Amino acid sequence: MTESPAALREHHHADVSGGWLRAATFGAMDGLVTNIALIAGVGGGGVDRHTLILTGVAGLVAGAISMGLGEYTSVRTQNDQVAAELRKELHELRVNPEGEAQELIRTWTARGLPETLARQVADVLKAHPEQALRVHAQEELGVVPDELPSPWTAAVSSFLCFCVGAVVPLLTYLLGFDSLALALTVGGAGLFAAGAVVSRFTSTPWWRSGLRQLLLGAAAAGATYVIGTLIGVGVT
Repeated sequence: MTESPAALREHHHADVSGGWLRAATFGAMDGLVTNIALIAGVGGGGVDRHTLILTGVAGLVAGAISMGLGEYTSVRTQNDQVAAELRKELHELRVNPEGEAQELIRTWTARGLPETLARQVADVLKAHPEQALRVHAQEELGVVPDELPSPWTAAVSSFLCFCVGAVVPLLTYLLGFDSLALALTVGGAGLFAAGAVVSRFTSTPWWRSGLRQLLLGAAAAGATYVIGTLIGVGVT
């Protein structure tokens, strides 16, 4: 039976390799939560608008740099570790091809593949170490060698998205308003919107994802506000 055009049509998957999307998501959420909590804590201490702006901008710059450097270091370290394992695997494929082939056969037969077919595929791969390396990397390490995330992409995504997230709760103060409640409300709206946007890449309903981020941010802001209020009272 001939398959319909819809059945033959190619489909594409979202980026799940831990590259720009993860870094961008963490960056935006961190920027929002960090500055919302920071402004809530300092505002709870009773400081003036100028001090709040200075604190928020300092938190934005320091946090963005920290996030960018952290993402770069994290992804670069992970890639270096994967590269070391790939070199080790390639060495084994060259000096002990039969042993490595047996590993694949055992893995595939354990998943229900007929042993004869598993042996045929493994024998073909023995003659092509580079292709065999790709298969072993996927089976044993769970990675695709030529699809590793870029540390620079992760760093830049995290840096920029942190800046965007961190500036949201500062907007009202930058526009001349002097209301902590208004700033936190705008920040909360930003958290909800960010959570709703993230839901487009998952199967989570937009309202549930947005509400989850809002509640987490509110918990952080509430804790720092109480601490800021207590310290402010104690200092005065």
